[in-house]
Amino acid sequence: MKISVVGTGYVGLVTGTCFAETGNEVTCIDIDEAKVGMMKDGKIPIYEPGLEKIFKRNIKEKRLIFTSDLKSGIKDAEVIFLALPTPPGEDGSADLSYIMDVAKKIGPYLNKYTIVIDKSTVPVGTSEQVNECIESTTKAEFDVVSNPEFLREGFAVDDFMKPDRVVIGTSSEKAKKVLQKLYSPFVKQGNPIYFMDEKSAEMTKYVANSFLATKISFMNEVANLCEILGANVDDVRLGIGSDERIGKRFLFPGIGYGGSCFPKDVMALQKSSSNMGYDFKILNSVSEVNKIQKLVLTKKMMKYYEDNVNGKTFAVWGLSFKPDTDDIREAPALEIINSLISNGAKVNVFDPEAMPNVKKLMKDSKNIQYFDNEYDLLEDCDALIIATEWSEFKSPDFNKIKKLLKKPVIFDGRNLFNNDDMRGKGLYYESIGREIIND
Repeated sequence: MKISVVGTGYVGLVTGTCFAETGNEVTCIDIDEAKVGMMKDGKIPIYEPGLEKIFKRNIKEKRLIFTSDLKSGIKDAEVIFLALPTPPGEDGSADLSYIMDVAKKIGPYLNKYTIVIDKSTVPVGTSEQVNECIESTTKAEFDVVSNPEFLREGFAVDDFMKPDRVVIGTSSEKAKKVLQKLYSPFVKQGNPIYFMDEKSAEMTKYVANSFLATKISFMNEVANLCEILGANVDDVRLGIGSDERIGKRFLFPGIGYGGSCFPKDVMALQKSSSNMGYDFKILNSVSEVNKIQKLVLTKKMMKYYEDNVNGKTFAVWGLSFKPDTDDIREAPALEIINSLISNGAKVNVFDPEAMPNVKKLMKDSKNIQYFDNEYDLLEDCDALIIATEWSEFKSPDFNKIKKLLKKPVIFDGRNLFNNDDMRGKGLYYESIGREIIND
């Protein structure tokens, strides 16, 4: 099948590459000519485990090509995926300008039946808007379909190639047949393709992410209460996670959620609810809890240092919002770093993948230094802060940490270590929802 993907961010590039991997001819289109040139040269612009190998293979096999020209990029395409940004506006609503701009442009280029798919996360009713936009500029037959993605950064290739489910919103039988065929290689193990109306498909994506964000915020509240009552959140998590009605995933407390999806999608669903006059009380609380939780580690530190970190230097392990990605969007680490710097502290940082993105974002800051490994940055620092649970941080040399730090102090925002294992190590160790270890 001949496929075009407009937009080459996380979603677009993974979508295009994975469809090419199953034998389709895929053209990826992006307005950033430098980025297009980079991809033509076989250089991948994002960090995503497992993607580079199939990216290069499909370029070599000429099933995956790149262009900045929309007209040539969608020529003869049977299916066009719109994988464009929908960033939150100042009021929290999803900005659809990128999608609508492309929708206006593709209409005149359509000359046969084409399926246009909203792959981006979009508010309920967007497919109707896209349909009206294209309809006003073409006489060709087309269908607009909602096909939300459920890709986890760090696991995106596996999620695409072996999806739990595929959600397709369309009322067109013609589109159903084409998309059933397109997705059939990915569901050979029997995982379902759910066909539904467009609005329900759009709603499904927002509800899925908002529910997961709710679980995270709920457990962060539980962790905060555990600290007050003297309970251990690790034991509570195990106790409730074994209940199949609840499940084990997304129950790990920490310093809040970030990334490109949860914060944006929660805000967008809040705004959609507000626009319809509905007060979504639970979701409003989820956002508020997450906002507070991102600074809970800073609050612990300020208490420990009696509200004075001026002149101190802190080492930070992890900058990305989660491990196995270089994405720093809404990352809790940045909130912590900015808070410390605003209170007169300096920070040394290390992250396996995300440092280039932070350097771009904080290029004017003189109070942040970047290091090539997790130990060099510790020397003469007042404490270590763990903000992202990268695997390489899970079994450190604690004697080396103690030797390099001014004082053996660790603030762990991801509960990376077991409390019992931390006893007797001669460290001050403070985490989330658990007893403070102070040997």
